[in-house]
Amino acid sequence: MAAFLGKERIKLEKYLDKTLSFEERAKDLVSRMTLDEKASQLTYHSAAVERLGIPAYNWWNEALHGVARAGTATVFPQAIGLAAMFDREQMHKVGEVISTEGRAKYNAYTSEEDRDIYKGLTFWSPNVNIFRDPRWGRGQETYGEDPYLTGRLGVEFIEGIQGEDPKYLKAAACAKHFAVHSGPERLRHEFNAEVSPKDLWETYLPAFEACVTEAKVEAVMGAYNRTNGEPCCASKLLMEDILRGKWGFQGHYVSDCWALLDFHEHHKVTKTAEESAALALERGCDVNCGVVYMQALTAVEQGKVSEELIDRAVIRLMTTRMRLGMFDQVESFDSIPYSANDCEEHRQINRETARKSMTLLKNDGLLPLSAEKLRSIAVIGPNADDRSMLPGNYHGTASEYITPLDGIRRFVGDSVRIYYSEGCHKFKDRTEGLAFPDDRISEAVIAAKESDVAVVVLGLDETMEGEEFDQGNAYGSGDRENIGLPGRQLQLLQAVQATGTPTVAVLCAGSAVELCWAQDHVDAIIDAWYPGSQGGLALAELLFGAYSPAGRLPVTFYRDTADLPDFLDYSMENRTYRYFQGEALYPFGYGLSYTSFAYSDLKLNKEELSAGESLFAEVTVTNTGARDGDEVLECYLRDEEASVSTPKWSLCGFQRFHLKAGESRRIQLEIKAESMRIVDEQGERYVEPGSFTLFVGGSQPDERSVLLLGKRPLSAGFRVK
Repeated sequence: MAAFLGKERIKLEKYLDKTLSFEERAKDLVSRMTLDEKASQLTYHSAAVERLGIPAYNWWNEALHGVARAGTATVFPQAIGLAAMFDREQMHKVGEVISTEGRAKYNAYTSEEDRDIYKGLTFWSPNVNIFRDPRWGRGQETYGEDPYLTGRLGVEFIEGIQGEDPKYLKAAACAKHFAVHSGPERLRHEFNAEVSPKDLWETYLPAFEACVTEAKVEAVMGAYNRTNGEPCCASKLLMEDILRGKWGFQGHYVSDCWALLDFHEHHKVTKTAEESAALALERGCDVNCGVVYMQALTAVEQGKVSEELIDRAVIRLMTTRMRLGMFDQVESFDSIPYSANDCEEHRQINRETARKSMTLLKNDGLLPLSAEKLRSIAVIGPNADDRSMLPGNYHGTASEYITPLDGIRRFVGDSVRIYYSEGCHKFKDRTEGLAFPDDRISEAVIAAKESDVAVVVLGLDETMEGEEFDQGNAYGSGDRENIGLPGRQLQLLQAVQATGTPTVAVLCAGSAVELCWAQDHVDAIIDAWYPGSQGGLALAELLFGAYSPAGRLPVTFYRDTADLPDFLDYSMENRTYRYFQGEALYPFGYGLSYTSFAYSDLKLNKEELSAGESLFAEVTVTNTGARDGDEVLECYLRDEEASVSTPKWSLCGFQRFHLKAGESRRIQLEIKAESMRIVDEQGERYVEPGSFTLFVGGSQPDERSVLLLGKRPLSAGFRVK
């Protein structure tokens, strides 16, 4: 921007003085703007102010699992698949790749004066809402149902996005949707999520708190719904008392898209667009994804908004733009070339990420397959060769898509005959409109009978689960009514299994799906999630044993939709592994391997702690199998003497690592005092004296996990005085 201004002017104007703080510079810049110019900065498509060297800027960009909606970019597995890695380091690496590609694209686009939507450096990711109900269509965008896992992964992703420069942001991340938001999609513009103070602080807020206080996320996006009567984009409790009050948030706040319109059209907390603009500005919403802030000037004229409120918002926005280096030359970022986008290095990281996300749910010994011993393989199912399934929602455009069929074909080459059949439509009863129902099932049966093994790839895609339709969503898929396989997919799987051909079921979806029949009848089950553009190859490599799987479920797989409470009820009672009273089909944290691991010699540094003190634990993990592989250590904490109701146990630590066959490693863990806190009915959090049990192993300590894995985590007790 300095290129617009003469050298003498650069010396005189404080907002171009790099020795001053960004806030000082932003205040100076805003002081030079007219009211009209300031108001023009409040919507997501901020106008240019050429006399001050400010080009137009569009705040709206998406980077949930890769730079989205702006052309070619690396398309990683969907966020729920990233969570299944249980890998902080890999999550950080994903964030770094995204910000590198975002900078590469931004540098190239701005050199062409292309400042369109989805081409800026403010990424409206990650989504750290809690996936409390598997029917929620947008749950695929989250890191699952656990606040601790979500917070740890969110922090790593944000730090990867925002970079390590001590002064400038490589890109700006945004924690969304604040807060207490997880469906239903069809009611989100009018819904009031009623939540107790206990659930608010025990479940819905911790991940946001970590993103703000630890990762220093630059932006927070408000949700569409109301929470306890207040619209989330104008909530005194959430925005003033908690976010900027208790947590000391210094960045900018953005509304979800067209959410401010809901104030007067659906929530009925205001009567006009001017009143909605006034309420949102007063509460601290700085940029409007939508059109309501186009009425800001009228609201000033009507006396509903002061110029000082507009100044406050624009100063915050200009501070972010300055932190992004938009008024300076930042060589380390400005020099990132377009060739860094979608490069081979990033493609390899994508493949590694897809491998780490794959989650093996059942294996009766069929896997891994041996290509040398197979004459033929049937690859069957509506997701077997569907490119549109690979990314999930909020995705970019990959330069290469590898479907499961593609991946298997690449892996086995010409040595194995492949029989392919779509098998059935994903949700209709036939694939051809004039055909009889189940028109492809006989073909699938024939393919299975001709083959030594059948791989049946089932599930969903972004047209079947996702966001309610709006101007930013092409599909309007929304929530699911139940958690069963849609259409004729179960009948297809049953028909293939009935041939007697050994059968592998592969689920590609962004949420938990009921798999009871499959668990009882097929030989192996893999959850591949939405595995990204390279996902088909990662799946093939898993099937044929090129690596040992170590993905873990970031959500509970329930047995039936009847196990779920009312979707409209935001109480955590009987939801997620921490509160569910029934028996899961596959528990949170569950996943199988091609090798085996043993845990031994668990030791705590103390048997008695003072309140507020961390606990340190050590355990030896040994790869007792014949193959090298990754293991995910999971650590859970149970309060044995709490004076209030508490979860059964809660995840309080995890670590993914690689061990060669026969190798042992001593792992050290820190259990922070925050994990020992109780939350009372008033939402107050504190550590109280009493006894605790720590569980350390490759799963939860629940009986279903023990049954599925044949082993129980180690445990040790300690007291807090």
